[in-house]
Amino acid sequence: MMSLELAVRISEIILAFNFALQSLEHMHGLRPEKTIGLINLALSLLLFSGHLAIFAEAGLLFSAGILLRRFQGPYNGGSDAMSMLVLLCLFLAHLAPSRFWQEIALGYLAFQLIFSYFQSGYIKLINAEWRNGQALQDVFAITAYPVSGHVRSLSTYPRLLFVMSWVVILFELIFPLALFNQSALMVALCIAATFHFANAWLFGLNRFFWIWPAAYPVLWWFQSRVVPAI
Repeated sequence: MMSLELAVRISEIILAFNFALQSLEHMHGLRPEKTIGLINLALSLLLFSGHLAIFAEAGLLFSAGILLRRFQGPYNGGSDAMSMLVLLCLFLAHLAPSRFWQEIALGYLAFQLIFSYFQSGYIKLINAEWRNGQALQDVFAITAYPVSGHVRSLSTYPRLLFVMSWVVILFELIFPLALFNQSALMVALCIAATFHFANAWLFGLNRFFWIWPAAYPVLWWFQSRVVPAI
């Protein structure tokens, strides 16, 4: 059984690494982004160390707000939104006046993580192009990401992509059921992490690999906290 404190600490370490990588990206941008990147890198190192975590998270939240305003929203889509969610919930857990409100903040994060997978599966299910495999064919054939010719050649295997589409859809839809068994949850998290790693490896979506697993320790704690009560 993972304690709340340990779940928070592990999540903060992974989150700090995630923000450090983002900071290095910003330091290759224009002057405002370089300054923000340098500040965020320092805050990420502070969060990684475990000292003054609440102040590091407050600073990263303020910085994220500046970037949201500058780019008129999360410019990197879902990964930026998830980064904000994980960061905010961990910050609120530190700020909470009692254990009860700590658990509310972290429980909300666990729920949103579960829902993110289920919602993704549901959206794919109601999309005909995902059900027939065409969506994945398009992803591999006309992706804007700088992928290799070998990766693009996967678009010529429609039957394989049809099966892959349904594997992804079914996994995302049944992901919430893993919450009822600790072993099943461990397997589900390993599969999900492998899926994010594949996206990072094939398409360069590196942020997706780090930010979702940053919430996994909290979900692991949440499972041990709520299952006995079900």
